Amino acid sequence: MKKILLVEDDRHLQFLIKEELMEDGYEVMTASNGVEALSMIQTEISYEPDLIILDIRMPKMDGFETMGHILKSRLDSPIIIHSAYSGYKEHPLTMAAEAYIVKSHDFTTLKATISDVLEKRDMPHERQAATA
Repeated sequence: MKKILLVEDDRHLQFLIKEELMEDGYEVMTASNGVEALSMIQTEISYEPDLIILDIRMPKMDGFETMGHILKSRLDSPIIIHSAYSGYKEHPLTMAAEAYIVKSHDFTTLKATISDVLEKRDMPHERQAATA
């Protein structure tokens, strides 16, 4: 079961996304800001999510600062930025993310992107196993 860390400060949206992803078979951990997310990553024993969904505008620590810390930690989890603001697409740190999704009431694009990113991530491992 793939593990996803959802970093979203809107509790209602956090609940809806978590429910949708759990129905699709993912294990979902949630954090309401970057400080919580980093604490989970750094203190949870052997918790390395397969994917991180990261909001940008959050209290305590925004998504860009959080992403900077994640990149410095050398955590090998791909990041999908999930923001209500399309204007942040031009921010230099978004280049390090696997995808940038503008929030919508319809989670189809988010779910398809999650699936694509995780599938691409697994491809090299599958090729290695086939040649071994």
